[in-house]
Amino acid sequence: MTRNLVATCLRGLRYGSMLGIAVIMIAFVLPLGSHALYHWYGGAHDARWSQADWSSAALLPDPDLAEEALIRIYAARTGRWRGVVAHHSWIVIKRAGANAYTRYDKVGWGRNPLRVNGWVADGRWFSHDPVTVLAMNGAQAERLIPRIEAAVESYPFGGARGYRAWPGPNSNSFVAHVLEEVPELGAALPSTALGRDWAGGRFSIGRSMSGTGLRVSFGGYGGFAVGRVEGIEIHLLGLVAGIDPLRLGIKLPGWGDLHLPGAGGGSP
Repeated sequence: MTRNLVATCLRGLRYGSMLGIAVIMIAFVLPLGSHALYHWYGGAHDARWSQADWSSAALLPDPDLAEEALIRIYAARTGRWRGVVAHHSWIVIKRAGANAYTRYDKVGWGRNPLRVNGWVADGRWFSHDPVTVLAMNGAQAERLIPRIEAAVESYPFGGARGYRAWPGPNSNSFVAHVLEEVPELGAALPSTALGRDWAGGRFSIGRSMSGTGLRVSFGGYGGFAVGRVEGIEIHLLGLVAGIDPLRLGIKLPGWGDLHLPGAGGGSP
């Protein structure tokens, strides 16, 4: 009887391991591999840094003509091989009556890697057009801008050594920090914003990025999130797979957030 019980347990472990491997292959490895092939052979080839287009994508009006306060969060696919898996994100604000936008980025080089107006507010990134993650105007934006500025100032990894491309902290960890500090923004970065789920290199449990659910993180190496904005996500080594029931979508490593036409979303 004991032998039968042990044999049954071993078979269960074997089948469980096989199931786990199958899930990882289907949800993570195959989508990432297929997107890598698309990126290198079927998509547009990225230009070198010096040759890339960093000009405005014409997403924002002339600031002199935009009287009300404004908050934007943008994300655009990164360049070269990083573009297979990741997007870069940044924050743009403008107070009511101001005649210029203020853009915040975190990058991995220079004496001041927490950049203010390092690029055009709605500029392309490595020639890739940005997508709008969050758009907020008017009185609510005016009320939240001081809190965004305070969150930028409080970011603990803003110095020259506070950047690590993987698993974080990186540019997306910075924007995620602001979103978490100002949950009234009610937004979450795209699933391809590698580093957004980095949690200080330690286990953490708390509100999801958008403040609409729960997130569990094992230092950015693994975890999951469930929320109204996030849907249901599984995190593995910075990659995200999941479903978005409210917007009829799925999330695949490399490909990003994919939704049915007209469902209120799209792949960035």
